[in-house]
Amino acid sequence: MLRSLVGSEMCIRDRYQRRVRDLQIAMSLPRVLSVQSHVVHGYVGNKSAVFPLQLHGFEVDPINSVQFSNHTGYPVCKGEVLDGEQLWALVEGLQANKLVSYSHLLTGYIGSVSFLRTIIRTVQQLRQENPDLVYVCDPVMGDNGKLYVPEQLVNVYREELVKHATIMTPNQFEIQLLTGIVVENERSAARACNALHDKGVEVVLITSLEYPGLEPDTLELFASHRAGDAGKQAQFRLIVPKHPNDYTGCGDLMAALFLAHMHKTPNDLASVLEHAAATMQAVIQRTADASHPNRELQLVTAHITPTA
Repeated sequence: MLRSLVGSEMCIRDRYQRRVRDLQIAMSLPRVLSVQSHVVHGYVGNKSAVFPLQLHGFEVDPINSVQFSNHTGYPVCKGEVLDGEQLWALVEGLQANKLVSYSHLLTGYIGSVSFLRTIIRTVQQLRQENPDLVYVCDPVMGDNGKLYVPEQLVNVYREELVKHATIMTPNQFEIQLLTGIVVENERSAARACNALHDKGVEVVLITSLEYPGLEPDTLELFASHRAGDAGKQAQFRLIVPKHPNDYTGCGDLMAALFLAHMHKTPNDLASVLEHAAATMQAVIQRTADASHPNRELQLVTAHITPTA
């Protein structure tokens, strides 16, 4: 009887110690507060970002800036929009329960000035808890010369938010809006990145570039890193295939992948760019092969490896 009780006690102690170890591992994981759009069906915003980040070992707390039935490329889109006061109420709730020890903040689509200014308040609040917070800003404003957001947001991004970002992932149109520099070749791309560096942004990824001289079936990604007071800088370009179809959510996915790989290898920008782009291309190819009628990103099937 004594042997049985001792054995049970050891079993309980082992389970307790395993639980403690599991909690210690969970607490040591990088934590991301991701403020982006959300759709019930499909993969844009947080639906594109949360799953890949979790696969890379991040704890992710999503706040949905909008909650829609589907993305706006469908004939009908219905849902709700979060305003700045509602965002701040959520942040205050996290703060009251001491749940704001984040390693990263990731933001994507934001549709109003009040919400964007509340993002700035949120960055400041989170950095009171963790001064080393990495803020990854995907400044979703438009593409191909067309704005997706009210014009007033452009100035708020440019004059108020940029200085708070650690990493920014604009497309070609967006970096032109942020800097006022026409990006038409590598030299002007580097100059635009430097303009953001001068405002305090450490890393810039231009997620898609097209200009004369590139092959028509290719896109260029351009990444720039300026670190420390000494201004040590590295810049890299990567040419990738341009697919014939456009897929909603690619920018959201790329920002999440770039965040994940920058965390793993912060001093190897070339590797970060290559790994993030390789995954992005794999997802796009799987999506193209799937022939989905509404061209939704095939995130889950791209991750699953069929077994024999």
